[in-house]
Amino acid sequence: MNHKQTGSSFLQLEDGTIFHGTTPFEGTTCLGEVVFNTSHTGYQEILTDPSYYRQIVVFTAPHIGNVGINKEDYESEKVQVAGVVVRALVNKPRNWRAESDLGSWLKNAGVPVITGVDTRAVTLHIREYGAMRAGIFSGKTTESEALKQVKESPEMAGSDLATIVSCSTKYAFSTSELVERWHPTFENGDGLHVAVLDFGVKSSILRELVRRGCKVTVLPATTEANDIIASEFDGVLVSNGPGDPAAVKRGIETVKSLLVSKMPMFGICLGHQLIALAAGLKTFKLPFGHRGANHPVQRLKDKTVEISSQNHGFAVQSECISKDWCVTHLNLNDGTVEGLEHTSQSVFTIQYHPEANPGPHDGQFYFDRFISEMRHA
Repeated sequence: MNHKQTGSSFLQLEDGTIFHGTTPFEGTTCLGEVVFNTSHTGYQEILTDPSYYRQIVVFTAPHIGNVGINKEDYESEKVQVAGVVVRALVNKPRNWRAESDLGSWLKNAGVPVITGVDTRAVTLHIREYGAMRAGIFSGKTTESEALKQVKESPEMAGSDLATIVSCSTKYAFSTSELVERWHPTFENGDGLHVAVLDFGVKSSILRELVRRGCKVTVLPATTEANDIIASEFDGVLVSNGPGDPAAVKRGIETVKSLLVSKMPMFGICLGHQLIALAAGLKTFKLPFGHRGANHPVQRLKDKTVEISSQNHGFAVQSECISKDWCVTHLNLNDGTVEGLEHTSQSVFTIQYHPEANPGPHDGQFYFDRFISEMRHA
């Protein structure tokens, strides 16, 4: 499909800054927190990751859409972002796996995209002034009205979005969901039953457990700790997700009770932050977050540097680490905490995404560590 630029559009930031562009389809506007992602690949995984719920994603790579869209690379059942900002939208994908082009896919999902934007300039502005509320509007909307709507929209800080994107009922993630062609199986987790607390879990996380032989049950974010403990799971994975971790009050209380039960736990991204909060630590909002596929993280135990895929806007305060916990990883760009582990229990966390998708895959062995922790608990 050849998308014609049908009308003017603009990105309105809450500080009054405006970036103009065009839109391939009319009739959709959005509000959300504007953030940037520096990845050169994986736009489909990014757009379907529930961690991006209520965010407008600015891609710094100049051409987005080259490989089209296919169902195998979904990280959830639908597009999760509020809006998309690109320099150039490629409307003729060049990949044998493509089932649709990106523009048509976003149009069908009702998600606005603005093209022809100087995305590097937007990125530099966010880096200087921080991630902030924003909106994508058509040229028919006045700038004053657009700014009014943006300023009336909710802040990311204080928003419990994880509960919104979570599943409503528990379900088993079966091997039928696994694409064997891309994910060869292992058996080191055979016989282990893992509960995944869904705060916006990516499908790739579930696949990593299943391809290691684990039985996986996905639980809503509102699941009570007593129900998890009574079900005799071998371990709990606390998933990634969107929003402010400190606002997920019910989830924090659940994790706190699970810590008391001494059940093996593995926290990823938001899950890392929720475990930290349950342990009495604190989180804070980063100026513009970490979103990309090449962030260097140092594993402190042996000084190994892992190249990581990241997507988070909050971090754990290093000043409040207690004697029961130790920092295992640090971000080499800004020194923020990237991993924790309990000094006497089988509980550990990773701030970045070890499942990656599309990469890099430096941290995938942490799923093997989780299996080992469950086996020896």
